[in-house]
Amino acid sequence: MCHPSWGHARAAAQRLSDLARLRRVRDRIDREYAEPLNVEALARGANMSAGHLSRQFRLAYGESPYSYLMTRRIERAMALLRRGDLSVTDVCFAVGCSSLGTFSTRFTELVGMPPSTYQRMVAGATAGMPSCVTKQVARPVRNREAQVIEPQLTSLS
Repeated sequence: MCHPSWGHARAAAQRLSDLARLRRVRDRIDREYAEPLNVEALARGANMSAGHLSRQFRLAYGESPYSYLMTRRIERAMALLRRGDLSVTDVCFAVGCSSLGTFSTRFTELVGMPPSTYQRMVAGATAGMPSCVTKQVARPVRNREAQVIEPQLTSLS
């Protein structure tokens, strides 16, 4: 007969194994954000079902794998838009998004303004600022926490 603590030890070992696989999935998203990734492909690579991966990833990191992927893409898009030498459409495709509409919607949700507005606003604002500082100051807010910034109208009087 098995000792009752063996079941707990097996469960703990399984949880550690799942966490290691989840870290590998997160690392893969960080490395390959511009590739056509989806939850099914990520799950296959981690030897998990898509549903199990999604549930465990959300438990471990507080958001779905897709949301995490889009956040990485938007962070990279912000950096490319700050450079100012690419159009919003070029940036969209450079970060792995295949739909300009989805990219713009997600960018607006995370950053609080559309990508074209962001590009215009940061064009001169970050000039001369070290990139490590710019990255921290301009980091997107996750989980729809960004405030929508309304354009300010100024009078000419």
